[in-house]
Amino acid sequence: MHQHIEVEPPREPEPEQSPRPPRPEPILEVRDLQKLYPLTRGIVFRRQTGAVRAVDTVSFDLARGETLGIVGESGCGKSTVAKLLVHLERPTSGTIRYKGEDVTKLSGRALKAVRRNIQMVFQDPYTSLNPRMTVGDIIGEPFDIHPEVAPKRDRRRRVQDLLDVVGLNPEYINRYPHQFSGGQRQRIGIARGLALNPEIIVADEPVSALDVSVQAQVINLMEKLQDEFDLSYIFIAHDLSVVRHISDRVGVMYLGRFAETGTDEEIYEHPTHPYTQALLSAVPVPDPAAREQRERILLYGDVPSPADPPSGCRFRTRCWKAREKCAREVPALAVPEEFRGRSGPAAHPSACHFAETLPLARPAPQHVRQGGPSDPYGSGQTPEPGGRRDG
Repeated sequence: MHQHIEVEPPREPEPEQSPRPPRPEPILEVRDLQKLYPLTRGIVFRRQTGAVRAVDTVSFDLARGETLGIVGESGCGKSTVAKLLVHLERPTSGTIRYKGEDVTKLSGRALKAVRRNIQMVFQDPYTSLNPRMTVGDIIGEPFDIHPEVAPKRDRRRRVQDLLDVVGLNPEYINRYPHQFSGGQRQRIGIARGLALNPEIIVADEPVSALDVSVQAQVINLMEKLQDEFDLSYIFIAHDLSVVRHISDRVGVMYLGRFAETGTDEEIYEHPTHPYTQALLSAVPVPDPAAREQRERILLYGDVPSPADPPSGCRFRTRCWKAREKCAREVPALAVPEEFRGRSGPAAHPSACHFAETLPLARPAPQHVRQGGPSDPYGSGQTPEPGGRRDG
């Protein structure tokens, strides 16, 4: 009698995580973008005494059909970036390349042609529409600047088509802005942005002035239009949940610079910069059980003045990880050394000398770290942390 012995089949090696797929050719390339506003003193003989560094060496790419979200506190430079991209402001230095051509060096007709393809949706739907103009005149005004897009005989039909595209009744063409709600006014602003068939739309906090229910409608409309017209978005907001819903990649700004950049998953599920971690810890959680287990990071002190930013890392005066190295060296926006050579979601650019991932929740409070908002390096002594973590 032979004993039957089962033999385990050889185990197949676990597949390695595939490296990040190559990104498509960018339609917009921004390199070392900087905008300084001079500070002057004197009445007759004015002299410059300093400068406000509104945007300081910002770099990013935007692919066709992609949405890049830019988030941060008020005054971090988000809206200034938007104005620079659509040439409402001229940069102090840096390049903005649209399809390989440096827009910052263009003028006259060449600049006019590029601006047609990069349009903007403004933040406040109540002040961005002229109250003395009808909806038809507001949406049709870009055709006066670029008559080649729509001949005069076709403009009324084009405006009505645009109203229909954004979900408004084409018969509203002769109404005035005060006859519409906030959400409807923002739809009119979006229709105006679409009038010239642009390839890129810069949306500067397009839903921050709207009710939450209306925000969802406008966001869904923008996603539908992106799929329909193959648009690329620069979506600027301070609401992290809104940005997560619409963005493919996210850049977190602090005091004129990017603190961290990455994909939606990388930023929201595996943040490595202390500032990003603090922002995400403040996002409301509807589940009470999850809320109790979640680590809360409190930051103390005000954002430093962009006219006199701290040396080294600009976040160090509010950071619980701050060390002497943070005052001496400016951290590069690069993949942290701890995660280099890996293919996981933590391996994304972060401007921190001590970048690390934090768990999304902790089972019970373990420690409290607390410190003051003042500059910890004036006396050369060991720094006190600038924030508190409850976790």
